[in-house]
Amino acid sequence: MKYFLRITSFLLLGSLLACQSPTSKKEVAAQDQYRRGELPVQEGMALFNQNCASCHNFSSNEIGPNLSGITAAVSKDWLKQFIQNPQQMIADGDERASAQFEKFKVYMPAFSQFDDNQLENLLGFIHKFSEGEKRNKSNRKGGLVNPIPEKIAPATHALVVEDFVTLPASAPNAPDTRINTFRPLQTKQKERLFVADLRGVLFEIMDGKPHPFLDMNQWVGNFIDRPGLGSGLGSFAFHPEFERNGLLYTTHTEPANTQKADFAVPEGAKSTLQWVISEWQMEDPNAGVFAGQRRELLRVDMVTGIHGFQDLTFNPTAKPGSADYGLLYLGIGDGGAALAGHPEICQNETSIWGSIIRIDPSGNNSKNKNYGIPKDNPYADQPNKVGEIWSRGFRNPHRIAWNEKGEKMLVSNIGQHSVEEVNLISKGGDFGWPYREGSFVFDVNANPEMVYPLDQEEKGSFLNPVIQYDHDEGNAVSGGYFYWGKKIPSLKGKYIFGDIARGTLFMADEAQLEQGKAAPLQKVNLVVNGTPTSFQEIRPNERVDLRFGQDHKGDLYVFTKSNGKVYRVMDFIKI
Repeated sequence: MKYFLRITSFLLLGSLLACQSPTSKKEVAAQDQYRRGELPVQEGMALFNQNCASCHNFSSNEIGPNLSGITAAVSKDWLKQFIQNPQQMIADGDERASAQFEKFKVYMPAFSQFDDNQLENLLGFIHKFSEGEKRNKSNRKGGLVNPIPEKIAPATHALVVEDFVTLPASAPNAPDTRINTFRPLQTKQKERLFVADLRGVLFEIMDGKPHPFLDMNQWVGNFIDRPGLGSGLGSFAFHPEFERNGLLYTTHTEPANTQKADFAVPEGAKSTLQWVISEWQMEDPNAGVFAGQRRELLRVDMVTGIHGFQDLTFNPTAKPGSADYGLLYLGIGDGGAALAGHPEICQNETSIWGSIIRIDPSGNNSKNKNYGIPKDNPYADQPNKVGEIWSRGFRNPHRIAWNEKGEKMLVSNIGQHSVEEVNLISKGGDFGWPYREGSFVFDVNANPEMVYPLDQEEKGSFLNPVIQYDHDEGNAVSGGYFYWGKKIPSLKGKYIFGDIARGTLFMADEAQLEQGKAAPLQKVNLVVNGTPTSFQEIRPNERVDLRFGQDHKGDLYVFTKSNGKVYRVMDFIKI
């Protein structure tokens, strides 16, 4: 009976749309402010899926009515009162509530357990998805609010970490830091560890303290770390023979039109900024501060300031003489083009955006002659195709990782608003963006806050992820690493990763990562300096900004971007 009452109650709520005039809708829209932050909206999504999703969506009438437009049709205060106590509103003679009760002859159960914060989050979610439906030009139906209803398995293990280093504040105002990339450098004498702040400084960690190694602001006149959103000193990678040749590679951002781009945005699109790969040759590879020369390898325009260059890395498992040795991989996002009116540049072999590229920094057969295109790349020497591409179909390929044997390469790909994914990469593989998000349909002409079920004829046209979770569980995937160290046998064979915003930790078994299958996931608990906790407890009501690092021995590190804290993984215990 309670379920029936809930269904009918939301029928009442949705049918109130019909009671509003165009003028009152404008008045409602003008007076109400709804929460838009990713964390409140996710909390609201969880409440919606627990209490409303069995009856409602935002694109069609199901058991209950389509909720699209409801936040513009009635005021937020009215919605709060109705959700918390509809019976009282009817008893008090509220015109709209009474009219609908006369029609349906049943009360909605009161959701008085929702406090004001929960109501704000719930309505923030409803408003966001409702506004998204205004962009549904294709009038596509069947959007999935909760595409993966199955929950990730609870934790059976905990990652035990301890403080390793805290990076200095790089700005007078929050966030204190924007640390983004962690890399080891193995030399004959020792292992050196480095961390980069997006604001332009690359630090070496020596004796538990950070020391500036390279400051972009002093070397690159047009360097910018604005508008945030991942811009600045994005990533870096030491050549596997750095100790001999002193070569270091970085990515960074510069203003639009600083120089002619090797890959310019197409006609009709506007460039917002440029991403650049640089090669730095150090005079003395053993020195503690960079001195040497810089040359540019590649420059790419971006339509917007988001989803630019991501992970820059060499395959750490490649041995001298192997096909991958000395080749540089880079994840390139779609630059926001898919939802900025240019989806066509994200899904074809003639465009570099939305791809993983693989280049030879010592070669010169590229169009600009500054690097080489390996002959075993899938589109090498093919007319009108981008020979640099190794794999494609990504929205925002955030991090790249290999297992210890090097036969499994994973790329974490941040989703739009529904599904986070990790892909098992194959040569020439296409993962579907902007026509797929995870294993679901994404339609750039429909509601961008939703995904849609695959039609039978659409199955098999793109590769599906081996790991995926939806936004009940997190907001943006933070790619991690396979553990191959020797200190923690219980962690061997595990892929440890997490969620950027929430800081939730996840794991998957390496043996279960197979193309064409979705691997089961499990949450991982956290112990910091001997105390069971979570990153959300450490940073309440804040975006955690979780990142991962790995040293040359295969041991793991976790860090939080905006407060400069780096932790070293010490153990993996059963709970």
